[in-house]
Amino acid sequence: MSGFDFATAPRIVSEDGAALRLAPLLAGLGVRRPLIVTDAGLVAAGLVAPVVEALVAGGLTAVIHDGVRADPPEADLRAAVEVARGAGADGVIGLGGGSSLDVAKLAALLLGRDQPLSAIYGVGLAQGPRVPLIQIPTTAGTGSEVTPVAILTTPDHQKAGVSSPLLLPDVAVLDATLTLGLPSAITAMTGVDAMIHAIEAFTSRRLKNPVSDSLAIAALKLLDRAIRPVIQDGRDLEARRAMLQGSMLAGMAFANAPVAAAHALAYPIGGLFHQPHGLTTSLMLTPVMGFNAPACGDQYAELSATLGGAATASAFIDRMAAIIADMPMAQRLSDVGVAGTDLDRMAADALKVQRLLINNPREVTVDDARTLYAQAL
Repeated sequence: MSGFDFATAPRIVSEDGAALRLAPLLAGLGVRRPLIVTDAGLVAAGLVAPVVEALVAGGLTAVIHDGVRADPPEADLRAAVEVARGAGADGVIGLGGGSSLDVAKLAALLLGRDQPLSAIYGVGLAQGPRVPLIQIPTTAGTGSEVTPVAILTTPDHQKAGVSSPLLLPDVAVLDATLTLGLPSAITAMTGVDAMIHAIEAFTSRRLKNPVSDSLAIAALKLLDRAIRPVIQDGRDLEARRAMLQGSMLAGMAFANAPVAAAHALAYPIGGLFHQPHGLTTSLMLTPVMGFNAPACGDQYAELSATLGGAATASAFIDRMAAIIADMPMAQRLSDVGVAGTDLDRMAADALKVQRLLINNPREVTVDDARTLYAQAL
C-alpha cells in the first residue's frame, strides 16, 4: 500500500443521556438557535421533547422541523431550509435515522451557502462554508452520523447523492438510550446492514486501508456479539450501546473504503418494491459473499477467525447466513414481492450502480447480477 487518505468526524461523544447535554456543545460552536431535523414518528414517540427542553434550559432556542420522510425527496430538504431561515437558525442538529441525518447534513450546507442541488450532486462539488452541525442517530445501522454522504430522491424518483467532507459533522453524539424503544424488526435490519458495511469496507477493491480495516474489524466484533441479545431483549442497554458504537465504527470504515455489490444489488429492490434499505442489503448478502469468495476468501477467513470461528471463507459466510436466519425479517426476495419476471429489470438497474460495483472484489456482469437475484429469490 503506497498511501491513503482517511477522514471522519473530528469529535465523537458516546455517553448515555448525551442528547440531553447538547447546550454546551452548541455554545462551543457559537450556536444559539439550532434547527432540529427529525421525523414525525420520533416526535410522537416523545424522543424530541426532552432534547428541546434541555436546550431551552441551557439558554438556547430550538426550532423543530419534523417533516423528514423515508428516502427523503428534495422537497423535504427545501422545507427544512425554509423553516431554518424563517427562524433565523444558526446551526443544525440531526436527530433520527439515516434519512433525518442526511437532510440535516444538506440543510447545514445550504444554510451556510445557498447552492442548487443539481450543481452539487456527485463527489466533491459542494462548496462551503456550512453552519455548525451535530448528528445524533436513533438507529444503529446507517453510520450516517460519521459519513460525508447524503442521499436524496430526485423528482424523477432517482437516488442522488452529495459526497463532500463538508458533510461530516462537527460532533457525532451516540446516546444508546435513544435506541431502547426501537422495534425488533428495525433493529435487525439496521444491525445486519451495519455488519454489511463493515464486511464490504474490509473487502473493498478500492481505497481499503489499515485504518478502515481496523475499524471494520472492531465494528464486526461489537455487532456480532450484540445483535442476537438485542433482538432477544430490546431494553438491554449494554447491547444497544454495542450496536450503536459498532454501527458508527462501520460507518467510519465504509466512508473511506466504500461498499460494493451487496449494496448495489439492494438498490433496485428498494426502488421497485419499496423495502427498507437494511432489509434489501440483508437479502443479497450471502449470495454476494458466495460470488465474491474466490476473490476475497482470505479476507473472509480472517474475519471469521477474528470472531472466533474457523479461518475459512465458508465458515464466515455460514456465520452471516445464520445471523440473518435468526433475525425477525423477510428472508427471501419472494417474501417482499419479487418474482422471477422481475429479475431482468433488476439486474439491468443494478448494473447502473457502477459507483459501488467498481469497489467489488469481483467484476459483476448483468448475467451475474441476475444469477445472484435468482439465488436470493
